[in-house]
Amino acid sequence: MGDTLTVLGLESSCDDTAAAVVRQRAGARPEILSSVVRGQTDLHAPFGGVVPEIAARAHAEKLDGCVEQALAEAGLALVDLDAIAVTAGPGLIGGVLSGVMCAKGLAAATGLPLVGVNHLAGHALTPRLTDGLAFPYLMLLASGGHCQFLAVEGVEEFTRLGATIDDAPGEAFDKTAKLLALPQPGGPEVEREAEAGDPARFAFPRPLMDRPGCDMSFSGLKTALLRTRDGIIAEKGGITVQDRADLCASFQAAVRDVLAGKARRALDAAPDGLTALAVAGGVAANRTIRAALEQVAAEAGLPFVAPPLKLCTDNAAMIAWAGLERFRAGHQDDMTLAARPRWPLDSQSPALLGAGKKGAKA
Repeated sequence: MGDTLTVLGLESSCDDTAAAVVRQRAGARPEILSSVVRGQTDLHAPFGGVVPEIAARAHAEKLDGCVEQALAEAGLALVDLDAIAVTAGPGLIGGVLSGVMCAKGLAAATGLPLVGVNHLAGHALTPRLTDGLAFPYLMLLASGGHCQFLAVEGVEEFTRLGATIDDAPGEAFDKTAKLLALPQPGGPEVEREAEAGDPARFAFPRPLMDRPGCDMSFSGLKTALLRTRDGIIAEKGGITVQDRADLCASFQAAVRDVLAGKARRALDAAPDGLTALAVAGGVAANRTIRAALEQVAAEAGLPFVAPPLKLCTDNAAMIAWAGLERFRAGHQDDMTLAARPRWPLDSQSPALLGAGKKGAKA
């Protein structure tokens, strides 16, 4: 293994098809040589959410083109690579399988090493790609289907301090948008509406804040918004533009308070010597939530690290980087690499209640 490593990453766990090339020279900061993301929003828009079968078919159609574009933008050919990294889970199984099979084909054709990457590890290790963050640090990973506090102590060392026992905040934002007839994806739309709203008008609950620990719940918050909306409709015969803005603002404030409050508890429960409080995933793009978490980090005397938005949402640069880190540490896979719909980062912690009969989601 040389001092310089160049890795192609593939990502297809949900509804973004992505390929990227990342390089790191010994002793230097890593470089993102290219990052290609092709979304599927238009394909799923008529259905109000991601349709797994449509997503899987689109990945199969787009992956080759993404790889070609990523290599072209990086000015490289397959022979210039040291390894191929791919999201092997968790995610929508059809999409994950599309990426794994594409990566296996490339590895078989070129003889390059294959490295399977946990999608959540990609998010969790992104602050090391963007900011060179040293271990250990506390990570709030809040993406569309996942939300958990992780003590990140090494490339393969993750300790879950708390997680959602039902809906993730990203799911709750999407469902809230749907309840209020806002477009998908719901997170940015709810945030936009909330800018004109009164966050104190509706007293939504702050779930599990009255209990110890770092676990979270957002399903009841979504239900509270539904009942409040129905109450307004029953009283007025509909909701006004201001009603909708106030509902969004009050909902967003509740999510903010839960994440900030639980972050304080996670900092207390984390190992000594933390280098930062970091956040990743699409929810990290919400300015109100981000500001609250920055305040929590400041109170603890820690830096706050949030990667750029394009690296918070699903992308292949984070997969290439996580694969590079795993490969440099001596890990690689063979053709038995399996696509996994569920793949907890912390396999030692017990599965969460509400995680489903098929096993822990995250």
